[in-house]
Amino acid sequence: MDNPIRLLEHTDEATKQMLENLRKRKKKFDDAERWHYISIYITLFVAFIFFIYFYFTIAKFYSYSFFAMFSAAINDQINILLMASVIIGLGAMNVLRQQKEKKEKEYHDLRVEIVDKSKDLWKKEEEWKNRHVVFEIMKKNYDINLYHEKK
Repeated sequence: MDNPIRLLEHTDEATKQMLENLRKRKKKFDDAERWHYISIYITLFVAFIFFIYFYFTIAKFYSYSFFAMFSAAINDQINILLMASVIIGLGAMNVLRQQKEKKEKEYHDLRVEIVDKSKDLWKKEEEWKNRHVVFEIMKKNYDINLYHEKK
């Protein structure tokens, strides 16, 4: 369990465990989002290199005929490699986007569940009055908003 969550006062162990699970899901979502954006930038960079290479080695010299350009493109191994890299990058972007959306849904569902159950999690009068401290710690340390259900 992370130290700020472990040191929370006016919060029972079950609630601390829920907050820890929420923190872990938020981290997984952030990591998935970061990898998705990295895949986008790498794919865009490789596509840029591919189009520059294609223009200067094939399109510039064989622009008089589509069939000559197509034949030259198929016979050039570097061109095929770059084109395959772009296609693989597009596939990776799609897979990572799906993983990101799945992890975002899991994170958001647990966050909404905690917001909905806040009356049950902080039952005692003293705990209820001090729950804002827990919400502030989660917002400040982990960028997790427990004040509202909406993002």
